[in-house]
Amino acid sequence: MPASDLALLIEAARAAGQVALGFAAETARRWDKPGGLGPVTEADIAVNDVLEQVLRGARPGYGWLSEETEDDPCRLDAARLFIVDPIDGTRSFIEGSGTWAHSLAVVEDGVVTAGVVYLPMRDKLYAAAAGQGATLNGAALTVSGREQLTGASVLAAKPGYAPQNWRGAVPEVKRIYRPSLAYRLSVVAEGRADAMFTLRPTWEWDVAAGDVILREAGASTSDRAGKPLVFNNAHPQVDGIVAANPTLHAVITGALAR
Repeated sequence: MPASDLALLIEAARAAGQVALGFAAETARRWDKPGGLGPVTEADIAVNDVLEQVLRGARPGYGWLSEETEDDPCRLDAARLFIVDPIDGTRSFIEGSGTWAHSLAVVEDGVVTAGVVYLPMRDKLYAAAAGQGATLNGAALTVSGREQLTGASVLAAKPGYAPQNWRGAVPEVKRIYRPSLAYRLSVVAEGRADAMFTLRPTWEWDVAAGDVILREAGASTSDRAGKPLVFNNAHPQVDGIVAANPTLHAVITGALAR
């Protein structure tokens, strides 16, 4: 990984924030994507354009995977690529909430080597690069040390607690929710929640940046079956994600039904 990749992601994330904040959520044009893939706004597209300009302009040899760009299979042959979600939490953006984020990552041979999650409305910039630790606005991050699942604070959507997802009884936890997956991952990296999981197939752009931020903050991350996350798949999804400190992560993945 070029040493300057993280600095480039931070630069691009801040540029994206300036573009996104230039749109009024109430009046931004919006429409629904085909196939029930959710809403998109003109802000999503504008942010995607500036991210591609900044990132690919600086690294023309890197591949590109973005929620708002038609997928190009040539990315599969790239040794390194950018994986970005221009606005993670578009519904929150439309509602005028501050919990949407820009999620930017660099992936090398299937592993995330640098990532940034930036919430411009809250002035929160989470960042990490392999071997360099994770930070929030420059301050080091460490995940929670809680080892027991009962009573743990967990970020997950309601369907994840359905009884069929668990080997035994549904765990009694403190349920927390944030609409942006990238933000959920970052909150765990910050230690403000003990764990997060999502059990549905998950788009890579939602979780790539958060994956490296969590790992550099001391967490274990995996798919729902406990297998390592691998990025830049032909179909750009992972089989859910579970994240927590190593002990609690093992408890959660051991309790989930296969």
